[in-house]
Amino acid sequence: MTSYVGRFAPSPTGQLHFGSLVTALASYLDARSQSGIWLVRIEDLDPPREEKGATESILRSLECHGLNWDKEVIYQSKRAEVYDHYLEQLSNKQLLFRCNCTRQRLSKLHGSYDGHCLTSPPESDSPSALKIGNLANKNWSFDDRIQGFQKEHLSFPQDSFVLVRKDTLYAYQLAVVCDDIEQGITHIVRGNDLLSSTARQILLFDVLEATPPSFAHIPLVLANNQQKLSKQNKAPVIDNAEASMNLLNALKFLNQSPPENLSEESPETILSWSIEHWQIDAIPKLPGFIPPNSL
Repeated sequence: MTSYVGRFAPSPTGQLHFGSLVTALASYLDARSQSGIWLVRIEDLDPPREEKGATESILRSLECHGLNWDKEVIYQSKRAEVYDHYLEQLSNKQLLFRCNCTRQRLSKLHGSYDGHCLTSPPESDSPSALKIGNLANKNWSFDDRIQGFQKEHLSFPQDSFVLVRKDTLYAYQLAVVCDDIEQGITHIVRGNDLLSSTARQILLFDVLEATPPSFAHIPLVLANNQQKLSKQNKAPVIDNAEASMNLLNALKFLNQSPPENLSEESPETILSWSIEHWQIDAIPKLPGFIPPNSL
C-alpha cells in the first residue's frame, strides 16, 4: 500500500485552461513518481459562479491528456453531511460564533476583525455567517516543498475566518480541510495563490485533531498583463486536440526540461517519461511568472 495520496481539486467556474493543466500535471506527476494515489475532487460549492457543463469538460480534458485518476470523483456539493459533522465537532469545542456584520462594516476594518459579534451576538433570526474564533494567538509554520519555510501569526478575533457563509453556503476553508481529512490526503501540490490560506487550514487540521498534509505551492501562470491566468480573466480554454504539446509546454513551465524528441509522442509516452524524471526541486521558487514566448 502506498503512503502517498494526492489530489487535484478544480472549481467548475469554467473549462480547463493552461494554468489549471500545469497544476493538475504537477500534482499528478508528484503522486505517480512516488507510486501514489491521485484523486480528483470537484469543488462545486458556489453555484452562482459555476459554468454549465464545466465539470464534464474539465474531466474530459484531464482524460484527453492522460491524467487518469484513481477512485471515484468527489463532488463537494453532495457532502453537506460531512461538513456538518465537522462543524458539530467545532461547536462542541465552543470554537464557533455567528457574525452578521455587513461587507461595508468589515471593509472598514481592513482585514482585522474587531470581535463585534462575539460581544454583541446577532439575533437568532438574523442571517449570519459562521466563523471560527475563541482560539489562542499562535504562530503557524510549515515547510513548503517548493517555496520553503513559511510562518504566519494568527490572532483572534482579528483573524477569525468564515466557515459557513451568510447565504448558508459552506466556505472553501472548511470544505477543503474536511475533504482532505476524509480522503486521507497526505500531499497537496497546488497553485501559489493558495499559499496564504495554508496557515488557516493547518489550524483547522489541528483543532480537528488531524495530521495536516505536506504542501507544495507551484508558481502561478501569469498572462502578459501580469495577472493570474484564470477563468475569471478569460483564459483561453485548453485545446484537447493538442494534448501532447500542452503537456510539453506545462513541463517546460515547471522547469522539467523534456527532450525535443517527445514532441511527436502520445500523452501516455510523455507522461511515462515525466514520471520517471520528475524533479519537484527544479520548479522555480517564484509566486508566478509569464511563460516563455516559446510556449
